[in-house]
Amino acid sequence: MREFMDYVHGAFYEATGWSRDNSYAALNATSDALLDFETPRGLRLTLSSLASANFATSYQLGSVGVVDGSLSYLFSSVPLRVHITPQSEKVSLPELLRSYRPLTPLSVRDERSSQARPDAAGPESSLFYGRLYLPQSQLEALVVRRLSPSLQLQLSAVSAEYLRDGGTILGLAQYDVGRYAFEGLASSDGGLLGLRGIYNSGGDARPSPAREGGSHGEKERVYGRFSTGGEVYYGTLNKSGGISLGTRFATLPSHRGTPLSATLTMNPLMGNIAASYAVVAGKHCSLATRMEFNVYSYESAWAIGMELWRKPLRRSSVDGDGPWGKYKERSFQAKLEWRLDEEPEPEPTAAAPPAPEKVLTVDKGTRGDEYAGVLKARLDQNLRIGLLWEGRVKSLLFSLGSGIDLRKLDKPFRTLGLEIQFSS
Repeated sequence: MREFMDYVHGAFYEATGWSRDNSYAALNATSDALLDFETPRGLRLTLSSLASANFATSYQLGSVGVVDGSLSYLFSSVPLRVHITPQSEKVSLPELLRSYRPLTPLSVRDERSSQARPDAAGPESSLFYGRLYLPQSQLEALVVRRLSPSLQLQLSAVSAEYLRDGGTILGLAQYDVGRYAFEGLASSDGGLLGLRGIYNSGGDARPSPAREGGSHGEKERVYGRFSTGGEVYYGTLNKSGGISLGTRFATLPSHRGTPLSATLTMNPLMGNIAASYAVVAGKHCSLATRMEFNVYSYESAWAIGMELWRKPLRRSSVDGDGPWGKYKERSFQAKLEWRLDEEPEPEPTAAAPPAPEKVLTVDKGTRGDEYAGVLKARLDQNLRIGLLWEGRVKSLLFSLGSGIDLRKLDKPFRTLGLEIQFSS
């Protein structure tokens, strides 16, 4: 389940107008969410709170053989309460749990302007996050600083005894102008230096139809965005490096057809080629598949995954009012013939006024009442199955999952866990 602090972290980017999608590191984000979701281990309880518009806390207690836990604190220089719903009983489940997420629109940033979006916060915004793991005394820290509408710096660090030199530090400099974006990174772990970037074309990345003198975008059968990029990195201590290339096509939210995302990545030095495809197969179902192949060893791998959303159960009386209006139980003969009962024609009455036209309205209630939960499942070439059921009971968010290995039928359940979250 997506942790509360990650939910708040995403709200910070939304408040400052920064897109997490426009990055080479996020090229496979959709398929990875459907195929590589984590299943809980043991029992874990999380209590979180957005104490103020700028400050959030989270406390976690778990039991996987031994009792452990963590304390987390987050501070944002921009108010976040407008961009998130902190109460666990009111938060939208699709917003929190959905794996297939449509691309966010590109923002054309101009260094001469003070904001990337009219509704975004000022360019000089900051986020501070810290997490202490107990009893290991492991410490994580993250600092995000927005220097301009198109430039952002990130510094993350981990302190632990088992790490070389007692910890690692990773620095990121991100430059994003919408159509293209670059990232430079440096890490103390192996003296790693890297550069990665992405370039967008088609869809909302090209000039508007008015500037092109036509409406070519409106005539496209599949309205989407092509994103092509690569990365190169080198370890100054171990004297080794690497390179990778990738491209992705994903439909935009304005596309009226089936939402889909297709990605192709390759590592020329290692000989790895991977292709993934994710699609919203229906209103309540998303599917994904991934194929990997190595041209040197001829080894291959595959994985398939899905998420299936469940609507809330609503009971209606036999002749009572249901969510769609008046409801009446069908006869047994009508059920056998897969049809509705024939409505008897009303007898004409003298001087009867014409019935007013009935307008059908649907009341969805709060944002979180549209769905009751989601079932996620995956299967790979090693016959390993991952099952995850996420939803809400009253004011508690739960995540129940298991890892199953079909090659070991004597002990197929490799992992089993339950996570419970409450936030206010």
